[in-house]
Amino acid sequence: MKRLFEGTGTALATPFKEDGRIDFDSFDRLIEYQIDGGVEALVVCGSTGESATMTFDEKLELMARTVKHAANAGEGRPQVIAGTGSNVTSDTVHLTVEAANLGIDGALLVSPYYSKPSQRGIYAHYAAVAEAVPELPLILYNVPGRTGSNVEARTTLKLANEFPNIQATKEASADLEQCCEIILHAPEGFLLYSGEDGITLPLLALGARGVIAVLSNEAPHKFSEMVRSGLAGDFAKGRELHMHLFNLMRLNFIESNPVPVKTALHMMEIFETAEYREPLVPLAEENADILFAELQRIGLLQDVEPPTEVTG
Repeated sequence: MKRLFEGTGTALATPFKEDGRIDFDSFDRLIEYQIDGGVEALVVCGSTGESATMTFDEKLELMARTVKHAANAGEGRPQVIAGTGSNVTSDTVHLTVEAANLGIDGALLVSPYYSKPSQRGIYAHYAAVAEAVPELPLILYNVPGRTGSNVEARTTLKLANEFPNIQATKEASADLEQCCEIILHAPEGFLLYSGEDGITLPLLALGARGVIAVLSNEAPHKFSEMVRSGLAGDFAKGRELHMHLFNLMRLNFIESNPVPVKTALHMMEIFETAEYREPLVPLAEENADILFAELQRIGLLQDVEPPTEVTG
């Protein structure tokens, strides 16, 4: 069985056209920007990718396109991680099996949302997926702010010990004690990824092995360099890069993710538009102005005038 990446995985935003269809040309530009930026993984159809608004077929098309781009990258090819989780176990199994057939390197599985299952229910959900694709590396995804429930450390550790293909967890709980408990007691080779850009460097100091990030959409070069510095123990360099990017880390959540990051990618002329699927709506004008100024300050805009609109 292949092993999962260590370093930076970008939670890719999904560009849409004004009529709501996926803008594949803009998506291709974003992937090439990530590959040039040296990230270790491309994470498609996650929360930042607005997967909750996409159809089954749209997800498979995006996954297949990402696999193809990665294959063309040659030496240093980034891994492709597909978000296949949902709040229905049978649907999650179905999409994960289909994604595995496309040649992905791993699947990211958000814990079941809305239904708020018990820890036994969370365990049963993940066990069913692990048993359905025993050769596919799987990443648990704990994001209580979106799911309404926490995957407790004891549940994560039980799954990690019982299923060899459950190789990692993305912890977006912002609970450092829970992360420490997982790192301390996890079986050898089990990886913890930061799910919060702003605490990635501290988590690397505690033993995390990477991140699945929002900010690397905009700044893959500098963010992945920060992560590699932390993994190498060069925390002086890591701190320098963290502080350089810190304001943008916060601005990416000035409104609901992925509204700010998609606005930024439009300002950077990677996305043709900054369109969203409702109920997400465009970034407020005053927040767009703040975001534009920060992108300029850290050198992500060159000779770009502020857009007259934050959409279209």
